[in-house]
Amino acid sequence: MELKKFSLFHPFEKEPEYNTLNKEAINDLSIDYLCEILSADPYERNIIKQLLINVTDDEEVIRYRCDVFEDFLNFKELREELTLLLSKLKDLREIERFQKDSEASSIWQLVNRLREMDGYVDCITQIKDTLERLDIKSQGLKNLRTIVQDIYSDSSFPQLKSDIEETLDKARTLKSITLGVNLDNMLKPKTVGVISLNDKHFTDSGLLKRFSKITAKDDDIHHGNDVVGFTTYHPANPLTTSFGFGRSVTGAQQDLNDFENSSLTGADPMSDALKKVVTDILKRTVNNIKSTLNKYVNVSGYTFVELLPQIVFYIRFAQLCDDFKRRGLKLCKPQVISKEERSCDISGLYNLKLGIKACKGEDIDIVDNDFSFDENGRIYILTGPNRGGKTTITQAVGLLFLLAQNGIYVPATKMIFSPCDNIFTHFPADENDTVDLGRLGEESKRLSHIFDTCSKYSLMLLNESLATTNVAEGLYIAKDVVKSMRYIGVRSIFNTHMHELARALDVINDSIDGDSKVESMVTGVENGHRSFKVFIAPPQGVSYAKDIAVKYGVTFEKIKSNIDSKKTAE
Repeated sequence: MELKKFSLFHPFEKEPEYNTLNKEAINDLSIDYLCEILSADPYERNIIKQLLINVTDDEEVIRYRCDVFEDFLNFKELREELTLLLSKLKDLREIERFQKDSEASSIWQLVNRLREMDGYVDCITQIKDTLERLDIKSQGLKNLRTIVQDIYSDSSFPQLKSDIEETLDKARTLKSITLGVNLDNMLKPKTVGVISLNDKHFTDSGLLKRFSKITAKDDDIHHGNDVVGFTTYHPANPLTTSFGFGRSVTGAQQDLNDFENSSLTGADPMSDALKKVVTDILKRTVNNIKSTLNKYVNVSGYTFVELLPQIVFYIRFAQLCDDFKRRGLKLCKPQVISKEERSCDISGLYNLKLGIKACKGEDIDIVDNDFSFDENGRIYILTGPNRGGKTTITQAVGLLFLLAQNGIYVPATKMIFSPCDNIFTHFPADENDTVDLGRLGEESKRLSHIFDTCSKYSLMLLNESLATTNVAEGLYIAKDVVKSMRYIGVRSIFNTHMHELARALDVINDSIDGDSKVESMVTGVENGHRSFKVFIAPPQGVSYAKDIAVKYGVTFEKIKSNIDSKKTAE
């Protein structure tokens, strides 16, 4: 098993197919809000979002992810160790970017190659030690443990560690550079060259001492251009000559006239010349050190960089689940069954966003619900009072499926489900998006696109769709929409105020072939109060209005009784 083919998101050598949420679903399910809660880092938010919105309905892949996430959730030590590893992986990512810079000097390429190799060794060692200490259960993390153990046990790995240490010691030997600068007739620097590469630093006292001796002479101009007199103060170790240190260099010079001053970059001829000539000479000194690394040319930490987004994804969601548990909110591991069943059985469901708000300290009374898709109902026409929880439950179901199919624990006490191939939403459009077509036209266009894309395995969530036109027009289109959903066989929640739509379901079920039965669901009212509970029942319509009228005393009987009482009192 090769590390470069390994993933924490799918089994080894299995490449699942993905469908990506469209921009409407991303907005309607509040994906950006969720990512902001998960991380304050823009890079992390982006990678979490990109992983989250790609939906697979492969049951094996989903089980694999659920098990991996459960290990992340159960082992806080794993998260802590991998959080430390993240910084090293990010360093490797930055090194990879730098390596692509063709203008990087030879010495910097070498230094970064060494950093990369050193990071690789650290990653292997740290992951191996962590996974060996923990009683991990998931096949994904067990496979990763086996991979790093094999790498660590390989005969070349100890030699790699030894060579890195030796090579870094060689690189650190370079402590200073002796330069020679030629002047023109105006005493301006003309050319610059490297005299020697040294294994000792210049000392301030030595430089000052030498300077004072020169300026104390009557003739302070040195005759000739030999540098013998400087070697006392610019020591070079002859033992390092195999790396170019301690040798006088000829021909390594740069004409300063090749460069121009730059007020924008702060560059000047001297600095630019020094940079180029030092780079040129260092190219000659690093070849020996590079050859040490050539035998490890196929060893790379970049494969760990590819795991970075997945590790971030699991860690941040595990931290969110920890917050929920501390708040006393229920979570469960989803259990996936065949997608062919197109069913689900959910107990104790609540909206993820409400849980987040409760964790942030908001005083929220969270009401949970039971919910199912099966042969008795796969398409629900959901009616109920304003602010009665219709949108909340509709969004909650979509988020539950999205989390479950990414392997994340869900806000419920039980979830057994058939995965969907994609989630489509149809919530009220922004006014700015309806200028050209009008709202009804824009809503109809989006619905048409959904039906062109969805399949019988899809999940469709409609929120007050077609409610912006008059009742007759909206009802006419809505009936055809529901007929189409039944014909295709999708699972759906269509929450609406069109009670007449929910009363015509027998006609739709009898007239259209399909195995997605359409059923009426309502958000409940108890004693005139919204209960936020949902259950299968005919639309309440007038019955809810009657409950409210009785509660607030606006029935004709109550008003008449009050008037009669006043007349009697007079």
